[in-house]
Amino acid sequence: MIVILRPDATEANVQHIIERAGKLGLKANISRGVERTVIGFIGPEDALRVIPLEVFPGVDQVLQVLAPYKLVSREFKSENTVIKLPYNVTVGGKKIAVMAGPCSIENYKGMAAIAKLVKVLGADILRGGAFKPRTSPYDFQGLGEEGLKILQAVGKEVGICTISEVMDTRQVELVAKYVDILQIGARNMQNFSLLKEVGSTKKPVMLKRGMSATVKEWLMSAEYLLANGNFDVMLCERGIRTFETATRNTLDINAVAVAKRLSHLPVVVDPSHGTGSWEYVAAGARAGVAAGCDALMVEVHDNPEEALSDGAQSLMPDKFQELMASAKRVAKAVDRDI
Repeated sequence: MIVILRPDATEANVQHIIERAGKLGLKANISRGVERTVIGFIGPEDALRVIPLEVFPGVDQVLQVLAPYKLVSREFKSENTVIKLPYNVTVGGKKIAVMAGPCSIENYKGMAAIAKLVKVLGADILRGGAFKPRTSPYDFQGLGEEGLKILQAVGKEVGICTISEVMDTRQVELVAKYVDILQIGARNMQNFSLLKEVGSTKKPVMLKRGMSATVKEWLMSAEYLLANGNFDVMLCERGIRTFETATRNTLDINAVAVAKRLSHLPVVVDPSHGTGSWEYVAAGARAGVAAGCDALMVEVHDNPEEALSDGAQSLMPDKFQELMASAKRVAKAVDRDI
């Protein structure tokens, strides 16, 4: 249930409503818009019927949220969420943010070189994995904390935001110490213990869609993050598993438009994992921009042949430069910037 307050509602009105509902075991989540404040209540619906919220001072409307994902829905918050990051970077506004970098952090020298290249070419956020969830236990698993230290040092040296994946509840505090954005990978989309732990932090988080997840399941997983107090959440479409074998996954462009209609959260498109081949990454990126995404995540490596993971889908710097140029033209056509 959501309570929409009148434009002239005072802070005292807001606190009075929250206090009364809190006595019934209801958790309040406040969304402050330009003109109005909206309070979303999570808890037993029967408890909400005990108090006539409609008659409280400052209340304009009381509405039932029909979507199962309450806080994630447009019913709770009609305007787009804009996530603010260091270096004046935002995700969710008119400007489409770009995340770029190697799949795995390999060493300081290589990471610094790639970081400088992608920033010059227009990237806002540096990606790099320190803990790698690999299908085979014999593949490279990442450098762990040493990789995170490299990512943080390079980010500060270059002046660029950073993002890296957290795979386990025991890693949340560690990863949050080093990066600006926590990434929850596709394999962990429904790791509810991890979602709760990350939700309890105030660190921005990017939630990747599971490889066989529906949009509803994706949004329900995001609800775990918001319900635990973290509203700086972005959704990432990274391709789903279908019967098609020509590409690694099927990049679901439909999901971008659907998620933008159903939710106020920013949507990221990852055409690298979505296609699995560098030849198709630029096309996937352009499609994501045209569909309305708020950010792109692209794997870039200066020597893909020697990459420790995902070399086949990594762009050389010159190909990344071409992608940025073409994506900017598409962004301009849909009244956005990159």
